[in-house]
Amino acid sequence: MTLSMPQAIMFIPDNVAEEPALARTTHMAVGAHQDDLEIMAYAGVIACFQQENQGFTGVVVTNGAGSARTGVYEKYTDEEMVVVRRKEQMKAALLGEYAAQFLLDHPSRAIKDPNDRNPVDDLEAILRACRPEIVFTHNLADKHDTHVGVALKLIEAIRRLPAELRPKKLYGGEVWRDLDWMTDSDKIAFDTSAHENLQSALLGVFDS
Repeated sequence: MTLSMPQAIMFIPDNVAEEPALARTTHMAVGAHQDDLEIMAYAGVIACFQQENQGFTGVVVTNGAGSARTGVYEKYTDEEMVVVRRKEQMKAALLGEYAAQFLLDHPSRAIKDPNDRNPVDDLEAILRACRPEIVFTHNLADKHDTHVGVALKLIEAIRRLPAELRPKKLYGGEVWRDLDWMTDSDKIAFDTSAHENLQSALLGVFDS
């Protein structure tokens, strides 16, 4: 698969060949930043964990250069943070036994630019190759501009697909705030109580 950014990565944790690895995908999460997937789409991770007939594929759209820096990372450059965040996400993919993990390496400004088609092209290519049944992403009322930008790019990519290739379900989740402002009838709650040790391990990988 050819992706638009030269440093973009398709990581397959168990080293299966590309086509069969991606064909395992039943659940997918498309997030703006490294660690977004493990928070907003944990229901998808555990639905596929150690299951032969289901696979979870993660897609992180931005490169992580704008990550907050504290402690040991306080003096890291943007380039150094990109490397750190990439390694963390790949470790999470290994722990969670993901079918595949994409790191698209786009700068945040590209996600917020409605005229930049490269992220949409990448997402369309990934959707066509993986054909997920269920997709998790950010919600359109998110306070974070980059989160909303990713959701909009994903929706555009899905709309490019013929009806038979589109996911059956698309969920918009929350990463860093609550949804108390929504009426309960408009919410969908997922049971994420299984594999608590796995959940802790996945989040613990993101030391930065």
